[in-house]
Amino acid sequence: MTEAGFLLAAAALALAAPLLLAALGELVQERAGIVNIGIEGLMLIGAFAGMVGCHLSGSPLVGLATACLASVLAAAVFGAWVIWLDASQIVAGAALNILALGVTGVAYRTVFGVTGTALTVPTFTPLALGGDALWLAPLRQNVLVYVALALVPAVWLVLFRTRAGLRLRAVGEAPEAAASLGIAVARMRWIAVLAGAVLAGAGGAYLSLAYSNTFAEGMSAGRGFIALAIVVFGRWRPLGVLAGALVFGATTALQFQMQAHGVAVPYHLLLMLPYVLTLAVLALAPGGAAAPAALGRRRADETS
Repeated sequence: MTEAGFLLAAAALALAAPLLLAALGELVQERAGIVNIGIEGLMLIGAFAGMVGCHLSGSPLVGLATACLASVLAAAVFGAWVIWLDASQIVAGAALNILALGVTGVAYRTVFGVTGTALTVPTFTPLALGGDALWLAPLRQNVLVYVALALVPAVWLVLFRTRAGLRLRAVGEAPEAAASLGIAVARMRWIAVLAGAVLAGAGGAYLSLAYSNTFAEGMSAGRGFIALAIVVFGRWRPLGVLAGALVFGATTALQFQMQAHGVAVPYHLLLMLPYVLTLAVLALAPGGAAAPAALGRRRADETS
């Protein structure tokens, strides 16, 4: 592999990590029958809360914990809407996105003011492995990248090799049948929503604590929606989700390399490249596992 290839692989892993975290969280929720398009907002809340927690403590780990906690609190509002009040999951998720965009923007300006320079905080730094050996460049990642990768087999084991995972999947496929067998449907969905929020918050914290070491309004930049598409591309399987995240990470890294090499393509077309290629892969992906049968379904629909 050439130097450019090693650097591309390293950048692809780094750029895929926040998407992988968020998409794994969404996968868990969708397996329980909950589609949460508010994952974009949860990532944004995680990015802001992570930056604030790190700024106040000086520790990226505290920032990460703060991000996950803030995301869980926001997801609890979403969960109350869709699990207790039986609201439309799509409408509730859209409302969460709008709320997150407004709240984080106002909170940032209120706490830090309108400044000409971005506030920077300590970050998760890449591991120093192998000195300057080029072939080890893809392994020089921060710890959150390794956590995201380790979660892929962990989520697979929980979903497909444990009794709790079987119950969660049963809730997503046939909640009435699951309830008749004594499975607490609402409880399982709450667990899925809050677990998904932890991972979405971690994905948001990655953006502010490992990728940019600051916060900017709207910095999630559609990554939550891409995570939703990755779950579909991955056919609701952890390994498929990993593949989808790597596709997006690689196309984003390729876009940066093309800009750096001065490729004679308009700047805005290069910015579109990751999203266009991801949608193309999604549209052309072969058929496979179907979505959970009860995905997005409300109790009112079940009883009508």
